[in-house]
Amino acid sequence: MQQDKDNKGSMTVAEAGRKGGETVRNERGREFYETIGRKGGATVKAERGRSFYEEIGRKGGETVKAERGAKFYEEIGKKGGDRVKATRGPNFYEEIGRKGGQKVKKLIEEGKRAARAAMEAQQQGGAATAAAAPATPAASTEEQAPAAATPEPGAPDTGRTE
Repeated sequence: MQQDKDNKGSMTVAEAGRKGGETVRNERGREFYETIGRKGGATVKAERGRSFYEEIGRKGGETVKAERGAKFYEEIGKKGGDRVKATRGPNFYEEIGRKGGQKVKKLIEEGKRAARAAMEAQQQGGAATAAAAPATPAASTEEQAPAAATPEPGAPDTGRTE
């Protein structure tokens, strides 16, 4: 009888945590947990970086795969796909596929244009470098001076020499 009295009202740590969590949820609402979760996640990301989340996600995925098998992912993927189809309509996947294909096409075209421009710039740069280089080295700096003092053919003569 004494032992029953001693255990009366005792609870495990898990039970106490659950009870406390329910009390906070009832007092502050679900949004409170969402807010502190976002703040905590931002802090962890700032301290450990994005790679931390990638690593723990990969480890978690491997654990689930080991426990439940690859078939589990097929099943939940199908359930998710069916749910999206039910909520967004049967044409949703067709629409996003078309948008994705258009985006890929645009990116490929931009890449090709950039590659062509880079090749043209490289070719023009090579031709300009070859044209600018003298065939024989000049003996003095006077020979290297630009011909600004001589007017171009057909240009009016200002009578000035520089």
